[in-house]
Amino acid sequence: MAPWLQNKAFTRVLCSPALRARQTCELAGLGADRVIEADLAEWDYGDYEGRRSDEIHQQRPDWSVWRDGCPGGEMPAQISQRADRLLTRLRGFTGNIALFSHGQFGPALAARWIGLPIGDGQHFALSPASLSILAQEPDHPEITAITLWNARPRGIDGPMIE
Repeated sequence: MAPWLQNKAFTRVLCSPALRARQTCELAGLGADRVIEADLAEWDYGDYEGRRSDEIHQQRPDWSVWRDGCPGGEMPAQISQRADRLLTRLRGFTGNIALFSHGQFGPALAARWIGLPIGDGQHFALSPASLSILAQEPDHPEITAITLWNARPRGIDGPMIE
């Protein structure tokens, strides 16, 4: 990611407290400016931490994290509240803001950014080390948009950026 980001100016660099997000931030060349943001943490999977969806489906065939949440962890309404709380703070900043988060919280944040219910985040596939841009229409800042989603370097599956 460093080549994509090296010529961009960021007024803020916010990062999940998780080690993998902090490492990605470092590798992207933005670690020196990062501020740990607890609201960027991955979904708390509670009793399902470390379990794969297919394992959970053996006990709960119709389970969906987006609808049912996780016992002992976070429920979709809590994720929605956390995303909304973060977005309220982000709207108070100006300039480009870099966020380093996770594969399920990122789609949740995107869904809430454009006003969708949290469950619609399941339709935003997000790959590791990908770049997405949540923006506002320049002439209509009340209109939010996703202007880039899940972009990856040339040679890796997915939309490419150079």
